[in-house]
Amino acid sequence: MERLQKIIASYGYTSRRKAEDLIKKGKVMVNGQMVSELGTKVSEHDVISIDGVIINKDVKHEYYILNKPRSVISSITDDKGRITVVDLINTEARIYPIGRLDYDTTGLILLTNDGDFANTLMHPSMEVEKTYIAKIDKILNKEDIDKIRKNLIVEGRKVVVNRLKVKKIDKEKNTMILEITIIEGRNHIIKKIFNEVGAKVTKLSRIGYGFLNVKDLKSGEYRNLTIKEIKKLYALAKK
Repeated sequence: MERLQKIIASYGYTSRRKAEDLIKKGKVMVNGQMVSELGTKVSEHDVISIDGVIINKDVKHEYYILNKPRSVISSITDDKGRITVVDLINTEARIYPIGRLDYDTTGLILLTNDGDFANTLMHPSMEVEKTYIAKIDKILNKEDIDKIRKNLIVEGRKVVVNRLKVKKIDKEKNTMILEITIIEGRNHIIKKIFNEVGAKVTKLSRIGYGFLNVKDLKSGEYRNLTIKEIKKLYALAKK
């Protein structure tokens, strides 16, 4: 393990002093995570990118789609010893999740060791549709549904709801299952949307990410993304 600025300099990208400046400015990412502390140590196997461009190009890129089970952390490691999404993928590569799903949320999540790919998909301008199935502890009325469809203001920002469809109503248990499609990916955003109409999300699963879905993957299963799928995701970013 070596200090990050030393590794950057060893790749011939810039001087060690300049590398330190880039780290302080938050322009350096390691395995898709921004690093701003000069004492950070990395290895030659870590994926380092500066301003979204990978500097250790010799790394073989891997891309996965996983159907995340409940009670699995969307992280590389967990200080509490819980299972992470990375633990479920059989690879020696230093992969990491693109974005995150909550601990109790299941469904589609992407993982890679390609910093450029990850940065592209996580950029705020990347308007990819994300579709969820949500079970809530309230039967919404027409006013509630119209309020959600007409784009709520959540924590001072508008949330654009592309589609909202009622899938099932259980009057006996006073529960409802809905399919909801949005673009953005703020933390807990689906839960916050339903909170605005007085409902609590009791189960949540992401079933779609753009053109991708997990219909053919059981909980905990994964597969490699195809070259065609990777190109289509990059194409979405250019629209």
